[in-house]
Amino acid sequence: MLKPIKIAIIPILSIFLSLNVFAQTSPLSCSSYELNGRNVVFGCENEAKLSLEFLDSQNIKFWYAPNGEFTRNNESFAVVNEEFDPEFSVDVKENPSNFEIFTGDLRVMVHKKPFKIQIFDRYQRLVIGDMDGEAYVTEGAKTETRKVLRDEEQFFGLGEKTGPLNRRGRSFTMWNSDKPCYSDTEDPLYKSIPFFMSTYNYGIFFDNTYKTEFDFGKKSDEYFSFSAPDGAFIYYFMYGKDLKEVIKSYTKLTGQPIMPPNWALGWSQSRGMLVTEDLTRGIAAEYRKREIPIDIIYQDIGWVEGLQNFEWREDRYDDPKKMLSDLAEDGIKVIISQDPVISQAVEDQWQEAAKNGYLVNDVRTGKPYDMPWPWGGNAGVVDFTNPEVADWWGELQQKPLDDGVKGFWTDMGEPAWTNEESTDRLFMKHHKGMHAEIHNVYGLEWDRVVTEQFEKRNPNQRVFQMTRAAYAGMQRYTFGWSGDSGNGRDVTDGWENLADQVPMGMSAGLGLIPFWTTDISGYCGEITDYEEFSELYVRWLQFGIFNPLSRVHHEGNNAVEPWLFGEEAEKISKAAIELKYQLHPYIYTYAREAYDTGLPIMRPLLLEYASDEETYELNDQFLFGEELLIAPVVEEGVTYRQVYLPKGNWRDYNDPAKSFKGRQTIDYDTPLNVIPMFVKEGAIIPKMPIMPYIGAMNNAPMILEIFPAAKPSEFTLYEDEGTTNDYQKDHFAKTKIESKTTSSEVLVTINEPQVNNFNNDEKRNFWLEIFLEEKPTEVKFDDKVLSETSFRELKKKWNTIFDVSGYHYDAEASRLFIRLPDNKQKQLISIHK
Repeated sequence: MLKPIKIAIIPILSIFLSLNVFAQTSPLSCSSYELNGRNVVFGCENEAKLSLEFLDSQNIKFWYAPNGEFTRNNESFAVVNEEFDPEFSVDVKENPSNFEIFTGDLRVMVHKKPFKIQIFDRYQRLVIGDMDGEAYVTEGAKTETRKVLRDEEQFFGLGEKTGPLNRRGRSFTMWNSDKPCYSDTEDPLYKSIPFFMSTYNYGIFFDNTYKTEFDFGKKSDEYFSFSAPDGAFIYYFMYGKDLKEVIKSYTKLTGQPIMPPNWALGWSQSRGMLVTEDLTRGIAAEYRKREIPIDIIYQDIGWVEGLQNFEWREDRYDDPKKMLSDLAEDGIKVIISQDPVISQAVEDQWQEAAKNGYLVNDVRTGKPYDMPWPWGGNAGVVDFTNPEVADWWGELQQKPLDDGVKGFWTDMGEPAWTNEESTDRLFMKHHKGMHAEIHNVYGLEWDRVVTEQFEKRNPNQRVFQMTRAAYAGMQRYTFGWSGDSGNGRDVTDGWENLADQVPMGMSAGLGLIPFWTTDISGYCGEITDYEEFSELYVRWLQFGIFNPLSRVHHEGNNAVEPWLFGEEAEKISKAAIELKYQLHPYIYTYAREAYDTGLPIMRPLLLEYASDEETYELNDQFLFGEELLIAPVVEEGVTYRQVYLPKGNWRDYNDPAKSFKGRQTIDYDTPLNVIPMFVKEGAIIPKMPIMPYIGAMNNAPMILEIFPAAKPSEFTLYEDEGTTNDYQKDHFAKTKIESKTTSSEVLVTINEPQVNNFNNDEKRNFWLEIFLEEKPTEVKFDDKVLSETSFRELKKKWNTIFDVSGYHYDAEASRLFIRLPDNKQKQLISIHK
């Protein structure tokens, strides 16, 4: 009897490695060049080529081709503009050992051997430089670039990543992943934003959608690197006088962020099982009964009858159209969830999608990929890279929009359960390529279709869309939230999870996600003792109101309405939400700045105080716009916290009589009802009265809160219609308000508004609240002496009578209140000491 013969099966990869097929190569010399206008291509050994395309004098596109061929599978998913200066051109000066290119702002030196590129600023200071002989290291299809790492260099960015704001000494991977209840060291997460910035005032956007990696000195203290396992090796170098200028260049490259509807900057309520008409109506009624402002109620995926037919579940909604209409009359908008799949259980839709090629195929079978889905059974993944899918999906999603729904949150777009370990998903073939290339842009393509179809079918209406999984360029279509945060093992022990959301939100902003929110309360964990959880809930909410989009959300049927956590928690939460509504004109003005420049509303201090190295490590405080500094409490049971105040003079917003000089750390008392909040001296903060929802009060006064300083200051208030896309045509009103203090008086100037195709005729009053430590001797409005009156009389009918002016001084609060009509002309208020 013959014995079976055991045959050793050697993996093909091992054979390749033994033959050195994947041996590392790096061009050691580049000795020739071709110049065409603003594009220079350098010829290197082993047929490698490197293209430098100068977008203008500060921004350069690098494309390294190891085989000398500048080809790519797809045009960029992120880049929408390379025409920074179409007339720009360069000259190349060849020297014996190098080539030199001068742009006016930069000096680019290309060393012939060993090959490397160094970029200097106009003062001959090194901005960035390659490692000798290791500028580009290729191994098989993988390429890595290595840049010299300097001792003092710090890095920020990569969008929504966990951990400290400063990325120095850490490494990161871009692979959109569903990681519920993630820790502060978890990586990768939901979004891939391969854009970072250095304290040497440059940024890098690595435009490669594969599973790229970034190392900021973790494996070597000599260099930092970024690499891609496949695909075209393209990156953009952006230089500026500061990081704000770099962000503006990145915005110009990848597109401006859309503005949300004005009501989207209000308060919103959600939970995993908020998926019935009765519950939705009940929550809305309770908010109004308790006089807590709210604009949005979300419906999670359980609203839908089947994934994803966009039909309401009949057993959960009696009359969804009437529900939506009734809620709208009360100022409440409904946002619904959608998933990017078609369940096999929804047979008609499944057959239609499969027949028409709307689903991602399995390359092994040529049939739709069989995707296990967390609910609804196995499903097909909709192929949003297929142009034919767009109108089909648009028609489907329009059904609830026609019912009265106001927008979507696109969930599970990684697509869910397609994490690093899910290698079987790599057999998915999309219209635009294999999944290894498309994975990180799958959510982006979905969001693109959702927004483009919304705008096609709802002309000139602003889209509301908030997403979990995305890639660079997402800001053109959608907003973001940070996914499933919180402690799933013990919901009350989520303090570290809360603390991690603060730098994550700041980093999201640096990655051009200016409209962002955490899941307030944390998504994960069963809430079994509301009293025990109340402190964490309150502190999360106090941070969350300073997220541009503020949504409270939790998993399953864990209710997280403010009144559930006790009377004290409800009172504190209500006051915090009311503060958000009061600050709406201020927030909305910065929303416009985000659209114009890409600068975030919630921003790390280093953006405004780049020369202050203390700001590099501030992970638990941030600026809200330029004038407000927020230092949320993220530790349990603390009675005070330390706050770093940057350069300048700052006042305690909660008690403006307290003033602090900057460049120091102070101890600040933090009882549960207090949010550490500081305002820059000289600041002018536009506000509105507390309202149950955005726009609830007709002819509302424009409140101007002013903190006079010796140095003149100004603020330009931005206003537009609020819900249309006319802002993209610059239809708006801008009003510059100025403040100046002398030894004898405080002068406030409200300039004539700059109006462009915007109806600015609505009557209203200006209501000034000026911090003033002593009662004035006289208050004049355009040379007319104003009369002093009681606060009650001054405020009476402030949104219905528009020919009354006067003032009141509150000595206890050190506040001067002035009322005057907005006559749409230049107005001067003089306050004599």
